[in-house]
Amino acid sequence: MKTIIKLYVPLLLSGLMLASSCTKDFEKINTDPQSVGQAEYNPNYLLSTAQLNYTGSIDFAYETWRGNLIYASTMMQGLSSVISYWAGDKYMLNEGYTAAYWEKAYPDQVKYAADLVEFTKGKPQYNNVHQMGRIWKALIFQRLTDLYGDIPYSEAGTGYYTGNLYPKYDSQQAIYTDLLKEVDEATTALNASGDAVSGDLVYAGDIAKWKRFGYSLLLRMAMRLTKADATLAQTYINKAVGKTMIGDADNAFFKHDAGGGRPTQNRNAQVLLGDGGQENYYTRWSSTFINYLKTNADPRLSKVAVTKLYLTDGTKTQNPNFITTAAVQKGMPNGKDLSGIAGRDVRKDPSYTDFTDYSSPHPGMLKREGNTFILTYAETELLWAEAAQRFGIGGSAATHYNAGVISAMTYLSQYDAAMAITTTDANTYLTAHPYVAANGLDMIATQYWAHTITMLDFYEAWSNWRRTGIPALVPIVYPNTNTGGSIPRRFPYPLAEGVSNAANYKAASGAVPGGDKLVGKVWWDK
Repeated sequence: MKTIIKLYVPLLLSGLMLASSCTKDFEKINTDPQSVGQAEYNPNYLLSTAQLNYTGSIDFAYETWRGNLIYASTMMQGLSSVISYWAGDKYMLNEGYTAAYWEKAYPDQVKYAADLVEFTKGKPQYNNVHQMGRIWKALIFQRLTDLYGDIPYSEAGTGYYTGNLYPKYDSQQAIYTDLLKEVDEATTALNASGDAVSGDLVYAGDIAKWKRFGYSLLLRMAMRLTKADATLAQTYINKAVGKTMIGDADNAFFKHDAGGGRPTQNRNAQVLLGDGGQENYYTRWSSTFINYLKTNADPRLSKVAVTKLYLTDGTKTQNPNFITTAAVQKGMPNGKDLSGIAGRDVRKDPSYTDFTDYSSPHPGMLKREGNTFILTYAETELLWAEAAQRFGIGGSAATHYNAGVISAMTYLSQYDAAMAITTTDANTYLTAHPYVAANGLDMIATQYWAHTITMLDFYEAWSNWRRTGIPALVPIVYPNTNTGGSIPRRFPYPLAEGVSNAANYKAASGAVPGGDKLVGKVWWDK
């Protein structure tokens, strides 16, 4: 796979130059895919580009830094930071940061997925890569609509083909209805006897794994609608029964390549290693997350958390003698700063001894060549547990719960061998914490929260938390938040949309339940 990435990097750099410099309007992403030559738009390279860019922008992990880390990670109390520009930790609105995902996803992700689907449409020799493109496009749009609500969807990325440079905003209800249809149809249409896909950087063209990925994604999408449209949710949950991931080997992740520089290195790693600031020293695991693991004697604690990783704020060099001992791990409270003001400054908090005593993510999670996890067997099994508990679909809730928890522990070896947890240790944990149906939904959603935090997929942690309200996170107390002290529910639309797509933006902005702000809600957030 590294060979594929290395061969593809020059094409990535040349192709993305068309779209990465400035993306304030859709006109700049609706370009003729033939204009840069056939090689750049070989459908396999389009798939490779869309896959890599889903892990984050090549522009110094731009939206990963702002959306996934500065906002989602801290709002979900997975990470905590005292860096002043980490606005999400204090529920503050930085309009440039909340717009970052939108402004990068449309040109860097949607464009390539849309071109792939259009380029291969009606061409039997490209059936499998076409269906993969449909599934990947749906994956992209699920995250976009989860973050913002109503968004350009049906007309997005198709300006060259249709001439429409001002796409309408589709309702989230309509988007989800179509996403479910697309993933269902595309997954069914994948053919093990069809075209070999050479540009797949996730499953290396393995159709059986792609089918299980597709149905697992279908399950995740359907479960998002449990409160908004339970009937539609159950229809598609039933379609996925017996067809989803079957083990850790099915986990969808992107293996990065440190040798390609910023374009191919792991996005979360670039930020949390301190490439652009002092995140390596002043951003730590949240006390909420660490306390949860510690209270439950969770074996993940000594695998995902370390102390003494960085000994001063003036160096980016990791201390090789970092400490993994579970008993000494300590999370940093959210909603703190370095202002010197009692009640706000973390150095005046009762938990404070020294910054080096607060827990950092294990360095195995932050390798430049490390994996970005996209969708996992553990997520899938926990969602099946919920489907069984909530709707009676798919088998035993306890069986799925146990499988999900075990996988949420054993998969950590896919980060680094030093983080491995044995099935025996995972089963010991389950013996001490057996599934209790009366508290089932709470147990499932809490495990899902913990797992997606260890995946560093804070977008997904935030989305599932908004849907379920579990765990019962306690909002931070900090002066002059932009939410009145409540945890944010969505990202506001980019202000640039008011200029580049004014009429459609105005209509969508005015229709957001609760207002087009951090406390507004998307359709499925009931």
